[in-house]
Amino acid sequence: MVALSEVVSDRSVNRKPHLLIVEDEPAIRTGLVDVFVYHGYQVDAAVDGQEGLQKALSGRYDLILLDVMLPHLNGFEVCERIRSQDRSQPIVMLTAKSADEDIIQGLSLGADDYVAKPFSVAQLVLRVQAVLRRCGVGVEQERLIRLGGEVEIDTRNLSGSRQGAPLAFTRREMDVLLYLHANRDHAVPREELLAKVWGYGRNLDIETRTVDIHVAKLRRKIEPAPAEPRYLVTVRGAGYRLLID
Repeated sequence: MVALSEVVSDRSVNRKPHLLIVEDEPAIRTGLVDVFVYHGYQVDAAVDGQEGLQKALSGRYDLILLDVMLPHLNGFEVCERIRSQDRSQPIVMLTAKSADEDIIQGLSLGADDYVAKPFSVAQLVLRVQAVLRRCGVGVEQERLIRLGGEVEIDTRNLSGSRQGAPLAFTRREMDVLLYLHANRDHAVPREELLAKVWGYGRNLDIETRTVDIHVAKLRRKIEPAPAEPRYLVTVRGAGYRLLID
């Protein structure tokens, strides 16, 4: 059971974000519902993957908190099916602490973030807040991003094309592109991307692999040869840089 006293208060939020918690363990599910309701969220819950998917596809949620180990449909299957219907739905996955492959698979399927079990409830709430802050942020900065003469990205619609072939992006991928584009005059360190795009504080124990996975996914979409990137390049010892020419 989670303790309400572990979490920093979020009562300053005017609009109640609407969360869906998909968790089959009753004690954890009840505790998480109590925590987020206490902090001013509107919360629904689902007890298995099938129910979670049905509720998720209603499109009524600002964020879905999704456990990996679920009966009927596991979290990966639920995430993949949600992404096939809605590329922009924010999803945070709960994974086993020792399973790096769970983290990699979840991010590859389009999850916006992951939290490893056992987790600090305070950190979980902060991570959820960070994802919610990023939803829709920056889409008015640039409508179109053009890379060379072959890639065009529509930042508002999470879509684009490369040499005429259609591209589709997740909200998180677009946030990364927008931040790199806004700072294209220099290389951006991984730690800066974690802080500015994901909203992670520097005092949190966050792996930079999160950034690397999203960069790899972006390269597979925008680069003619992802192993030899022309646009999203690595600057040794400095980070990543977006080259538009």
